[in-house]
Amino acid sequence: MKRPPEVLTHGPVTLRRWRAADTATVAGLVLRSQPHLRPWLAWAQDYGPQDAAQFTEQCEQDWDSGAAFHYAITSGGSAAGGCGLMARIGPGGLEIGYWVDAAYLRQGFATAAAAALVEAAFALPGIDRVEIVHDEANVASRGVPRKLGFAEVERRPKDGPHTPGESGVDIVWRMTR
Repeated sequence: MKRPPEVLTHGPVTLRRWRAADTATVAGLVLRSQPHLRPWLAWAQDYGPQDAAQFTEQCEQDWDSGAAFHYAITSGGSAAGGCGLMARIGPGGLEIGYWVDAAYLRQGFATAAAAALVEAAFALPGIDRVEIVHDEANVASRGVPRKLGFAEVERRPKDGPHTPGESGVDIVWRMTR
C-alpha cells in the first residue's frame, strides 16, 4: 500500500508524522488548547496524558494499516496543532481533519496544512476525492475548505450536538481530482 510522505511542507507549515514518542507534545498541545477545542471536538472534552499516549499509539497503527495518516503541524520547529488524512469516506476518498493550538490561531496554519494534505492525497493511487467535514456553527473551520476551492456538497444532521459549540449539522465539502 502506498502512503503519503512522512514530512510535508506548504507555506508556513511543515507536517511531520506523529509517532508514539510524541505523547508529551500531543498532551501539552491539547491540554493548553482545551478551552479552544472543547466547543468543537468531542475527544477534547476530558483529555489527559493517557489519551495522548493512546492517540500516538493509534497513529502508528493507523499509518501501518493505511486507515489514517496523522501529522503534527509545525512551524519554526514548534508543534502548532494536528491534522490528518482518514480513510473513512469510502473507496477513492480521504477525509481531512485539522486543529490548531490556540497560540497559533489566525495565522493560516490550518489552511496551509489542509493544502499540503490535499496535494499528498491526490498523489496517492486511486484517490479521486478529498472531503472536509465540520459543524455548521464552526465558522473558523468553514474558512479552510472555502479558501482551498472545495465545494459544499451536503449538510447533514448528526444524532445531536456532542459538544457545547455544535449545532448538530455537519457541512461536507469536497474536492475532486
